[in-house]
Amino acid sequence: MKNCFFCSDLHGSERKYSELFRAIGEEAPRAVFIGGDLLPGAVAMLASTTSQLDFIREVLAAGLLRLKDAMDDSYPEVFIILGNDDGRFEETVMLEWESKGLWHYAHNRVFKMDSFQVYGYSFVPPTPFRLKDWEKYDVSRFVDPGCVHPEDGIHTVPVSDNELRYSTIRDDLTELTARSDLSRAIMLFHSPPYETCLDRAALDGVKVDHAPVDLHVGSIAIARLIRTRQPHITLHGHVHESAELTGRWMDRIGRTFMFGGAHRGPELALVKFHADDPGSAVRVLL
Repeated sequence: MKNCFFCSDLHGSERKYSELFRAIGEEAPRAVFIGGDLLPGAVAMLASTTSQLDFIREVLAAGLLRLKDAMDDSYPEVFIILGNDDGRFEETVMLEWESKGLWHYAHNRVFKMDSFQVYGYSFVPPTPFRLKDWEKYDVSRFVDPGCVHPEDGIHTVPVSDNELRYSTIRDDLTELTARSDLSRAIMLFHSPPYETCLDRAALDGVKVDHAPVDLHVGSIAIARLIRTRQPHITLHGHVHESAELTGRWMDRIGRTFMFGGAHRGPELALVKFHADDPGSAVRVLL
């Protein structure tokens, strides 16, 4: 398989998108995976939902449309999810652009790509932030100190009380993967797995009610899925500073290669990998 690209957490940076579009046009990868937090931040979105919808149309979709027209048959398959800083109301427009052949909107869905299956999943465990469209209890109703319960935050689409209180990432992933063989799966997550090099947050010395907070903020459910089901490759974002703090953007659990695409800096962090040879992956800052 030809080279694949993975990036995450571009947060509406036109410079980063410009670098991504340039790299796609120059290298014509087989597939591009974009792991959430695509758009201008939640504060801007809550002030004006139009700003994010305009960004999808005028920057994200427009840039990929230009590439699609220029590259023709060499245009890559694009797999994309939203992240916890993106509003869930944007799903409708994401699906509209999918219907035009621009990308695959991958949240909670499975796609076939050559000999691989591509899974997507957006939800992250509860954070201290108020927007809760893409936050959900992880394996139980426990919430880390300082974090806000999903039912106590803001949602841009209606969600039932039952889902807010009792739905978990663990149960979602069980249903999504069912009894599937994940040995050829490429899984696109926004959250990293718990207690890895990819979920280390800059929380050193932070205390809530005199108790130190956990430095690892990833998903226990995702970590358990990787440990027990051993997907081929998993892709993660969300924690911008993890690579800087740990010195690593790649980790492994058993046979599974895990790549982090988030980056705390002005550059685009682009992971380039061959699906048949994940150990040869590289990460470049553009």
